[in-house]
Amino acid sequence: QVQLVESGGGLVQSGGSLRLSCAASGFTLDRYALGWFRQAPGKEREGVSCISKSDETTYYANSKGRFTISRDARMNTVYLHMNNLKPEDTAVYYCATVRGCGPMEYYDFGLWGQGTQVTVSS
Repeated sequence: QVQLVESGGGLVQSGGSLRLSCAASGFTLDRYALGWFRQAPGKEREGVSCISKSDETTYYANSKGRFTISRDARMNTVYLHMNNLKPEDTAVYYCATVRGCGPMEYYDFGLWGQGTQVTVSS
């Protein structure tokens, strides 16, 4: 079955850390660019980070300096390491294959995962 499955979300205190995983099955993930997105209640979905097919990384203002995206080809998984979490990071986090990490390519979606909830308490 071709799918992406996110995991690693949870409840953490402000200043804490989490590592989200986006595991692919049924296809080889390192042939694709992969984006992380998030959506908080009542807000629009926003981009967080992206890793290209050549493992170049892109960060949006909401994650720069605090989050790190990485890929483990052996595990067919992309990770989002989140440090110094803030209450405003509370959202459902999704991963999706994207056409690329450029401004237009990032929103050309392919396959989505089901999402994982991240809640940061103050």
